[in-house]
Amino acid sequence: MSDSQTDGDGLRTDGSPVSDRAAARVVCVDGDGRVLLLHWHDPVSGRTLWEPPGGGMDPGETPLEAARRELTEETGLPGEAVLDLWVPVPREFDWLGTHYAKTERFYLARFEGTPAVAPGAFTAEESDTFLGSGWFSPAELAGLPDPLEPPDLVEVVSRITRLG
Repeated sequence: MSDSQTDGDGLRTDGSPVSDRAAARVVCVDGDGRVLLLHWHDPVSGRTLWEPPGGGMDPGETPLEAARRELTEETGLPGEAVLDLWVPVPREFDWLGTHYAKTERFYLARFEGTPAVAPGAFTAEESDTFLGSGWFSPAELAGLPDPLEPPDLVEVVSRITRLG
């Protein structure tokens, strides 16, 4: 039995929770073509990973509004930089003891130069799990010591940057 099987009631067959909470992420590209990733540590699983800024949508929020808000909260970068260009990305991952299975919109934001990242409105959970951030070339993405989330992020970056 796969550990991702569900019983239809929002739980995996092992009793752990499953979430399909709507979320949006932002692929930020600087003037040199590098991509911004945030580095996280999950204290429940012990796993560390790199992923683009983003997160869950608040009630009444559109995916684009969520992407813009999350970008500003997690990086201090202006939400207005997020373009209304996106690709759907199926995701399945575990975070803080919850299994997530959903499709997220990954939006594009482009910046001249390389803006400084200064998280400004982390939740307590984010403050406890954030390890840092970095701008990485496509070649560097493939060589990071901790996994990318989603695992096919290099392909996602290629797909979204072709749109704009």
